[in-house]
Amino acid sequence: AAAAGAASPADKERFICIYPAYLNNKKTIAEGRRIPIDKAVENPTSTEIQDVCAAVGFNVLLEKNKMYPREWNRDVQFRGRVRIQLKQDDGNLCLPQFPTRKSVMLYAAETIPKLKTRTQKMGGSDQSLQQGEGGKKGKGKKKK
Repeated sequence: AAAAGAASPADKERFICIYPAYLNNKKTIAEGRRIPIDKAVENPTSTEIQDVCAAVGFNVLLEKNKMYPREWNRDVQFRGRVRIQLKQDDGNLCLPQFPTRKSVMLYAAETIPKLKTRTQKMGGSDQSLQQGEGGKKGKGKKKK
């Protein structure tokens, strides 16, 4: 009876798991990437996956201490997995636009680069680079 109970799609054990490695364009298929490389993201984090999936309306569970088995790097940024409820109790989809786990992965990979944290980071790094170059030039002039 316990097994039958656990089979309910609304049960946390039945949520699909998405590891950051699935969406990482730095990984090969053998290392665990599950979507085409041109659609993948650079080093996505479990938090980012959680953010985009929760934003679209999924029931999301972040498991911080889970590790992808094929991930050799034990750093915090590579840790974590996201569990997403794909189907409701009655077996119907929670969100009809996401019938498969693949559709969820592709959506997450497409959306993560648009996250504020991503766009800010990108902008921030560009600015600091420019400032650094400017600083170097200034020092050079002072020496003369």
